[in-house]
Amino acid sequence: MSQSLADSELSPPRAVPAETAPNPTRVLVAIALAAVMLPISVTGPGVALADMSGALNASAASTQWVLNAYNVAFTAFMLAAGSAADLFGRRRLFRSGTAVFALASLVAGTAPTILLVDLARFVQGMGAAAVLTSGSALLAHTFSGAARARAFGIFGASIGFGLAMGPFVSGLLVGVASWHAVFLVNVVLGAVVLVLARTLPESKNPGARRIDLPGVVTFTLALMLLALGFVEGPSQGWGGIVTLGSFAGAALFLALFVVVELRVAEPMFDLSLLRRPTFVAIIWQPVSIVFAFAALLVYLPPYFQGAGGAGSTMSGAMLLPLTLPVFVLPLFTGTLVRLLSVRMLLAVGPAVLAVALLLMTFTDPVSSRTGLYAALLLAGVGIGLAFGVMDNAAVSVVPAERSGMASGMFNTLRVAGETIGVACVGGLLLTSTRQQLSADDGAMADDVVQGRLGSVRASGGEDLVDRAVQGLQHGWGVVYVVLACVALAGAIAIFTMVRDRDLDQSSTAQEG
Repeated sequence: MSQSLADSELSPPRAVPAETAPNPTRVLVAIALAAVMLPISVTGPGVALADMSGALNASAASTQWVLNAYNVAFTAFMLAAGSAADLFGRRRLFRSGTAVFALASLVAGTAPTILLVDLARFVQGMGAAAVLTSGSALLAHTFSGAARARAFGIFGASIGFGLAMGPFVSGLLVGVASWHAVFLVNVVLGAVVLVLARTLPESKNPGARRIDLPGVVTFTLALMLLALGFVEGPSQGWGGIVTLGSFAGAALFLALFVVVELRVAEPMFDLSLLRRPTFVAIIWQPVSIVFAFAALLVYLPPYFQGAGGAGSTMSGAMLLPLTLPVFVLPLFTGTLVRLLSVRMLLAVGPAVLAVALLLMTFTDPVSSRTGLYAALLLAGVGIGLAFGVMDNAAVSVVPAERSGMASGMFNTLRVAGETIGVACVGGLLLTSTRQQLSADDGAMADDVVQGRLGSVRASGGEDLVDRAVQGLQHGWGVVYVVLACVALAGAIAIFTMVRDRDLDQSSTAQEG
């Protein structure tokens, strides 16, 4: 770059000529709708797996990849998509990604075999990566100052709403129609987004000349292998050849990526940004939030249904104290920033989440539901406080022309946190539950973790059910403590690494 990073951070986004200036409301609606659509595809299809498996005569392992294929691709292609957005144009990539996402959803919803569903879900994840990175970069280009804070607050609320309501909406679709509807609804949503996206503003990095292909390949392979290791670890064993081989391959390609980025003239990711503590802390901050949030959304419903005796509808309702604040609080981001500052919101969010998770160790869905609801509400408040400011902070502490790259790195770690969090918590919950039960009760641990107490009751009666539930509650206690430690580490990193002047300078530039 011809000018220093500090000077470039003070430069406001390039103005859009008056004759081509977009309608900001239309921009926000299109990107917010896409931000709802993508996370629904993360948390929603899980409720359709049982029906899908039976209809397609699929094995449990191949059915599980309906979730894993999307998450792995979504994670691995995020940074590559951000780089492509800076080079080819954010609107172009947003529209292309939406089209790919919608077409892959159509294939997944009509596929006659589970293999085709899995492949379509992988392609769908690639499209989702393009949509998310280019969408947040378009928001940064279109809005400035207080309007940008409000826009990213709505963006964060949309992502939170999609994550939170995915299981509930998908459950309704399966009940009213079939498992096909869970995927086909995204075809309709994608078509609406494409119509709204026709007049979005175009922007790109004027200094970008080519795609850093070696960087794209090495980084994508590193992330794919890392995600694969965490996905396969619980089933293949953490010491198994597939798991260890995936982690070793990820380390190798990540090292190659660093070598490549230090040598190429136009790197996909400017590694010099990692010398800035504020940027490092902000791009890692979502991991401390979504690592717990995504895992709770996936594994608490079976806990409520099994140990708590709740039905599927009730188990969804029991999550509302957790999910509603994640949707509501980002809508008030502008007010919250004036009261606490961006830095404080970034740090207070995971700190509140950590406290809530520790409080949850004293609760269960049978004898202390009121305490559980209170702890879930507190956790939702912590997550909601952070969701409204994370995206804006990530794209605000880098030069405007590199916002696609920053968005790609930030969202890579956000989705990686979701993918790895779900995989790790699943393995940890199963392992800790098994340890509490006798060595020969592995099958029973599998059943109770997945909420299938009927088979446990049939094999040993109520006494065995009580013992299984106690083992599961012990497992959740371990999970809560581990998740609290992750969240607390994120809060400490923000407090110690983020500098107020970096965020203040960014705000000054936006308002100027």
